[in-house]
Amino acid sequence: MDPATDKPRESASDEHTTEHHEKPDGAITPRNASITMSAADRARRNINAKLQNPLDEFSDAQLKDMGAAYCREHAIGELDDVRAFQLGAILAKDPSRYEKLEKYDVTPEEMEVLRKEFTNRWSQPKLLYLVIVLCSTCAAVQGMDETVVNGAQLFYTVQFGIDDGDERSTWLTGLVNSAPYLCCAFIGCWLTVPYNNWFGRRGTIFITCLFSALACFWQGFVNTWWHMFIARFALGFGIGPKSATVPIYAAECTPPAIRGALVMQWQMWTAFGIMVGYASDLAFYYVPNKPGITGLNWRIMMASAMLPAVIVCCFVFMCPESPRWYMSKGRHASAYNAMVRLRYNKIQAARDVFYMNKLLEAEQTMTAGQNKLLELIKVPRNRRAMLASEIVMFMQQFCGVNVIAYYSSSIFVDSGFDELNALGASMGFGVINFLFAIPAVYTIDTFGRRNLLLTTFPLMALFLLFTGFSFWIPQDTHLTARVACIALGIYLFGVVYSPGEGPVPFTYSAEAYPLYVRAYGMSLATATTWFFNFVLSITWPSLLEAFSPQGAFGWYAAWNIIGFVLVLLFLPETKGKTLEELDQVFSVPTHVHMGYGLRQVPYFFQRYIFRRKVEPERLYEREQYHDVDEEA
Repeated sequence: MDPATDKPRESASDEHTTEHHEKPDGAITPRNASITMSAADRARRNINAKLQNPLDEFSDAQLKDMGAAYCREHAIGELDDVRAFQLGAILAKDPSRYEKLEKYDVTPEEMEVLRKEFTNRWSQPKLLYLVIVLCSTCAAVQGMDETVVNGAQLFYTVQFGIDDGDERSTWLTGLVNSAPYLCCAFIGCWLTVPYNNWFGRRGTIFITCLFSALACFWQGFVNTWWHMFIARFALGFGIGPKSATVPIYAAECTPPAIRGALVMQWQMWTAFGIMVGYASDLAFYYVPNKPGITGLNWRIMMASAMLPAVIVCCFVFMCPESPRWYMSKGRHASAYNAMVRLRYNKIQAARDVFYMNKLLEAEQTMTAGQNKLLELIKVPRNRRAMLASEIVMFMQQFCGVNVIAYYSSSIFVDSGFDELNALGASMGFGVINFLFAIPAVYTIDTFGRRNLLLTTFPLMALFLLFTGFSFWIPQDTHLTARVACIALGIYLFGVVYSPGEGPVPFTYSAEAYPLYVRAYGMSLATATTWFFNFVLSITWPSLLEAFSPQGAFGWYAAWNIIGFVLVLLFLPETKGKTLEELDQVFSVPTHVHMGYGLRQVPYFFQRYIFRRKVEPERLYEREQYHDVDEEA
């Protein structure tokens, strides 16, 4: 009998059954391709099966004993905890079969919680939501920084003498704006690994928010462009490790059914910070100078970005540490105690911790025993995760969104607005960016990460072209039409960016890597996005001058089409699976996934254009993959 389905297993001698074995790179080929199976192939095949469900071969009685043994081995010794691990281990094999626990000593309250978990995925403890929202609040720091500098540069560039419009001033303005992300790319993000190792997830969040608050405050006291550059460069020491750690922390605390919705709070609060930053620009625009203080308005704008970081510093240690971080340190009892605070009852916590431990044991057999950065490249499963993560992180910048975040006020001024109206129009973009991220709370775990990107990339390209082409409307005779079309194009771009390429990259990168290289992978991912953020912000003024608005917006429209193709071919779907189960998803060979992506194009036309009843191909639910001689 198959313990997962209670159905008879197919006989190995069944004439319709084809036995498969796995090649060293994780691929599986039919037995008739090779008469014998090496010991290494057999071992890797067993690893693949264990990653899919390491508990599949055990009976309920065996699982009950394993749960009790695990509890005692790691000194989780209370009688109630032993019972929780006995029942949790049984449930870990298949959480949806909670009804089978009725024959054990389970209270009606416990059974109701387990049932409600599957009938209402949003039924989670309030502390879990508080943890995610509080820690994601620190994302508002970077969101505010992107937009307070948008308004402040209208003033400090004049005060610092870098507003002459010549090539030197253009490059210096871009350099000052991009300074935090230069630091993030080359220094800040690479502090993620030692910080997480020494201080844990919570400690890293506290330290980096403290750095961010002090750097934002510092920006309000500078008097030269190079002093502003230094202060903003220091801000990168806070933004870099924080941007890598918070999504990891969120991903490691949340259940699979709503992981995307809660991890994407990072991007939602970034969008919130962008909106509040624009509001700060407007609120302090008319603040007058005081005796001995020149530019008090822009100084307050710049310093105001410290407020979200201060809030997080005050409350972050009220949250539990990541259970998976405790597990990586061998502190199983602490992992269980943290998980108890994040679930409704001990059975749920024991189930998740026990299953996590079993999958991590199987996952450890995948390591090559080398430097962790080398393992990102040499282990096929990690390499595929890295490729997918790098694509979405690169495209988050080269979709063109931060051109608008940094320079929308200047763009609106060039289109015909005065300065105050330009700031008001920019705030409209900030409001749209926040409000239209809200639907992704639902769609990211239902419609899926991959589908969101495939839907929104072509639309972003279309609206960038619309924005750029609107600059051809004559300003002297059709000013109202010109500014209305430019604003409409930017707003429509924000509408489709916010639920797609906005929340997906950080969510995807935080969940794609296995635990033992997760901090390294996220460091690389965030360094990538901040590096290209730096490239985009420093080059936009010169790009605009060289290409004209039409060519500059068209440049990023073309990149959105490239992004669509890259997602179609190389990005696996990750919704609805535990972090450890994603090892199976990323074991699908690259060329198999590319073929699947290409087959989705005719499927789309057949299903949605010609309205034919065509069943979708369910690649990630396969247990075996054929014909693989894989390099990537």
